[in-house]
Formats: sequence, C-alpha cells, structure tokens
Amino acid sequence: MSHPSPKVPHEPVVEAVETAVYTVPTDSPEADGTLTWNATTLVVAQVHAAGEVGLGWSYASPAAATVIEAHLAEAITGRPVWDVPAANEAMSRTVRNAARPGIAGHAISAVDIALWDLKARVLGLPLTRLLGAARSEVPVYGSGGFTTYDAAQQDRQLRSWTEDLGIPRVKIKVGESWGTAENRDRKRISDARNSVGDDVELYVDANGGYTAKQAVRLAAHLDSEGVTWFEEPVSSDDLAGLARVRAVAHADVTAGEYGYTLPYFHHMLAAGAVDCLQADVTRCGGITVWLRAAALAEAHGLQISGHCAPHLHAHPAAAIPNLRHLEWFHDHVRIENLLFSGILDPAGGIIRPGADGAPGHGLALRAVDRYRES
Repeated sequence: MSHPSPKVPHEPVVEAVETAVYTVPTDSPEADGTLTWNATTLVVAQVHAAGEVGLGWSYASPAAATVIEAHLAEAITGRPVWDVPAANEAMSRTVRNAARPGIAGHAISAVDIALWDLKARVLGLPLTRLLGAARSEVPVYGSGGFTTYDAAQQDRQLRSWTEDLGIPRVKIKVGESWGTAENRDRKRISDARNSVGDDVELYVDANGGYTAKQAVRLAAHLDSEGVTWFEEPVSSDDLAGLARVRAVAHADVTAGEYGYTLPYFHHMLAAGAVDCLQADVTRCGGITVWLRAAALAEAHGLQISGHCAPHLHAHPAAAIPNLRHLEWFHDHVRIENLLFSGILDPAGGIIRPGADGAPGHGLALRAVDRYRES
C-alpha cells in the first residue's frame, strides 16, 4: 500500500553574512591574575535569510571577522537555514588548515550563534522553544572583583549585586600578578566575605595564576571564608595540577573556558580535573558544540557553567538539565547593555530567557557607531 509523500515546506537558505567589529573601553582599569586590559573587542556576525537576520558575536580579536569573511561565509551561504549542525561542521572543515582552535573557533562560534538565532526567527519562536526548554529560570552569579580594584571599589561592586539586585552568588579575581601577591589575595577574599555576609555564595577565579602548591596552600584560607568555587587555580592546560588541587580543596575546582573543541572537554573530564565544567559558547563552536559539551559533562555526572557572554548563554542554558549557573560578568553585561536591545533582568539572581515571547534570542544590535571599528 502506497502512502502519499509528505509535503516539504519551502526551505529558506542562507543568503548573506555580514561582520562588524566593536571595541568598548572599560569603565576603569581591569586585571585578573594573568592579564590586564582597558578595552574589550567583540566581533559581530549577522546572517540573512527569508527577510530575517540572525545575530551572533564573540569577544575576540578583530581577526575573527577576517576568518568569517575569508572562510566561513562561503561555507554556509546557500545552505538550508534549518540545518545548523551541518553548517557548523562545514565551517569546522573549511578552517582545517587555518587552525580550528583559537581565532577560527571564535569566528565559528559567532556564526553558529547567528544561525541558531536566524532559524528561530524564521520560525517565529524564542530560541528556548526551538531548542526545547529544560527550565524556565537560569541562575546567574555576579562576576568582576578585578585585582585593580581597591577595597572600596570592590565593596561597592559586590554590594551592587547582592543588595541592589539580590544576586546570591558573587566572584572576585585572585592570583594577582601571577600569584606574587598572595597576601593581598587573602585580604581581598576576607574583605569580600565581609561585604556580602555569610548567606551569599563566594567564588574566586585565579585565571591560572598560581602554582599547584600555592593553590593548595590557599585552599585552607578559602575554607575559612566559606569560598565554594575555585576557578582555574592553575592553568587549565595543567590537568594534573587541577586534579591535585581538587583532591585537597573543599571548594569546587572549575575550568574549561578555553575549550575550543569537544575533545578538549573530554580530556579535562577524563582526567578528573574539575568538579564543574565551564564552557564558553563564544569560543567552543557556538550553541551547537556548547550543548554537546553539556551532554558530555552530564555523562560524567557533572554540571556545566556558562562562561561570560551571559545573553548568548541564556537560551542554551535553559535547554539543559545539568546547568549550574551563568556568569553575569561585569564587562560583558555593560557592553551588552550598550550595544544590544532586549537585555535580561538578573534581579534575584535569575534570568528568564524567552519569557517575553520574542523570536530568536531576543536581542537586536543598536546603532552605536562610536564603538565600531569596521
């Protein structure tokens, strides 16, 4: 018995890809354990199809825009809007000889995010509906506390999160000057606890600034101040060092923000290096690969936390069951407020992506030419 063939709807295809580069100065000098900066650059990708525009970006070198224009645009133009994983694979293959990790990874991520946003907009759905929601609320933590801050500035920022916004978890930077200011780190941690009180979760991030032995020594002070999150105590490339710190620290040891490919996360998890995996949707290959990293963490019995770029993590974070939280990072929140409409409200330490019913991730690029480089 024959059956009628199903009707195949018209399949829109990617028509064009555009890029733009923006650089936004910081509101004061900033540094962490291993880097200082006074401005942040983001590379924007916009993908066109069926009268809609998908928007994505990465906090990256301006060179990522060149990668999009020289390699990725041709790889995805003419492809069906529906088939984002196929487009992601095509982009990865086309940069085989241009170094997939690093700048090319940022470029792929920006375009992949734009493609998912485009697909949702063409369908008229919030991205959470397209991906399938596992939760309606996504927890966030306030993040900043730069090593360049004096005690008063650190206190003001922490209280702005906990008292003004009601965010019940916050993070400061430690490991100042590659771990050479350990005593100041200890004082700043104690000051942070005094600022937020005993009922707020306190996290620290060394950005790989300590040696393993240093991090082990510091662990006792973290315990005394009730710190429960010890991010990158040593370089994230030192899996044995991370595992060594994890074995003695009561705080959760976390890392993964510099993962550009899925095997990176596999190696980190197989080494028993972390208690919670981090991944950055603007580096790892976009939403397509971020969701796979989350599944990999779940298979190891672990949660995942989204690193920075909170508005781009919000929707995929709502689609997974093993989310810990997202980083409400001072720099990126400020930039996203300046450059985009449709931003989320973190009051109470929770954001609700897709709650307003706007299609895609709900963000739109403003006309803010004073920050635009190209």
